[in-house]
Amino acid sequence: MQAIIATLGYVLSPDGNKVLMIRRDTRPDDQHYGYYNGLGGKLAPDEDVVAGMRREILEESGLTCSVVDFAGTVSWPGFGRDGSNWFGFLFRIPAWTGTPSSGNHEGSLHWVDVADVLAGAVPMWESDRHFLPLVFAAAPRPFHGVMPFANGRAVGWSVSEA
Repeated sequence: MQAIIATLGYVLSPDGNKVLMIRRDTRPDDQHYGYYNGLGGKLAPDEDVVAGMRREILEESGLTCSVVDFAGTVSWPGFGRDGSNWFGFLFRIPAWTGTPSSGNHEGSLHWVDVADVLAGAVPMWESDRHFLPLVFAAAPRPFHGVMPFANGRAVGWSVSEA
């Protein structure tokens, strides 16, 4: 089964203490319903990952990325609702222009304290807690993880740092 290629970005406040997250709250049938997540989505066939990340941030928040910092990759075999495999390129967005919208067709946007995200005080996929410390590290290094899923839950995690 071919993997779905996606982007996942974390837009940081100017001081780096907050991150703009989407609370998936518009469709109760959404497998992410009620969870907070970074912004992003599927890569279009004709775009590179940075162009795809910039497009997703603009579409989902109204912001234009000035800087896109590569954080790492995660392979999610079996993650999709139908058991499909996903492969994501993760980014930090430390500089941007514009004013974020209040939400989009998938949910509402919120500035959340990075410390709360890392402490587990924000409802999100439990599995995100494995890679978010690497995304928000004080001295981040690129990482590459594999997180297999079965029956809607992560069943493992392995990671290599570059």
